[in-house]
Amino acid sequence: MSNLLMSRRNVVLGAGGTLLLPCAVPAAPRAASLPLVVLGDWGERGSPIQRAVADAMGRSAAAIGSRLVISVGDNFYEDGVTSIADSQWHSSFEAIYTAPSLQTRWDVILGNHDYRGSVQAQLDYARLSKRWTMPGRVFIRSEMLTDGTQIDFFYIDTSPMLSMYRGTKVRIDDQNVPAQLAWLDAVLGRSQAKWKIVVGHHPIHTSAGGKRDQAELIQHVKPLLLRHGVQLYINGHDHNLQKISRDGICFLTCGGGGAALGKVKEAAPGQFAAKSHGFMTMEISAGRIAYRFIDEAGTALYADQVTA
Repeated sequence: MSNLLMSRRNVVLGAGGTLLLPCAVPAAPRAASLPLVVLGDWGERGSPIQRAVADAMGRSAAAIGSRLVISVGDNFYEDGVTSIADSQWHSSFEAIYTAPSLQTRWDVILGNHDYRGSVQAQLDYARLSKRWTMPGRVFIRSEMLTDGTQIDFFYIDTSPMLSMYRGTKVRIDDQNVPAQLAWLDAVLGRSQAKWKIVVGHHPIHTSAGGKRDQAELIQHVKPLLLRHGVQLYINGHDHNLQKISRDGICFLTCGGGGAALGKVKEAAPGQFAAKSHGFMTMEISAGRIAYRFIDEAGTALYADQVTA
């Protein structure tokens, strides 16, 4: 069993004693591989493009036998939900992702637009939903394949790490960033998983580079990924689809779930960038992580893999 799951529950207290950092979520039953779908920046109240992406995602999830959806944040636009009774739960989520293949567990993190509403409502919605999973602002999910391959997902909360949100409608000022970084360093260090995957809302590197790269994440998060052998960082926020390999880490941006598309620069050789709505499918096995970017029509735009 994972050391993460065997250790006692790790909790870090934020300002005022607020519970900030729960530890591991129990592992799912074993299988030979883990097929899943990744979606980001999607909560558009059932807009035509959001529905098109959802329909294509349902077909692709069925084709691969997906067992998990990962949502990389900005779950609701322009502002997050106000309560567990907010109409956006129906108009942006329940009435949109109706395909049988999407009635799996959803591991969900927060984006900056979610912080413009009630974060607590998103945490609490798990009590009403069989698929919405957000046990904390950050959490760990550990999976074990039948051959003993361990996969650890580390879900983090990047909005509080960015100074541009201080004093804005993105209400992150009370979050304890040093505590979160210390937690991430500790749990990555304890993980004995073959695959370590960190999931955050904001990109670390982008095809545009420069100001589109997040300097504060490069300074504070990337060194932890390098130190602990993380192979994959998955994010949204940029409303497009991107793959960048740098310093031994694969950075995947999947922010095409339905929000208005953002600018993207042409990718360097061996990289990928597309100004496109869409999502990503992924299958994790002992020897590789195979992934594919797919647009709202169901067309595969790019496929690659990370090997052990």
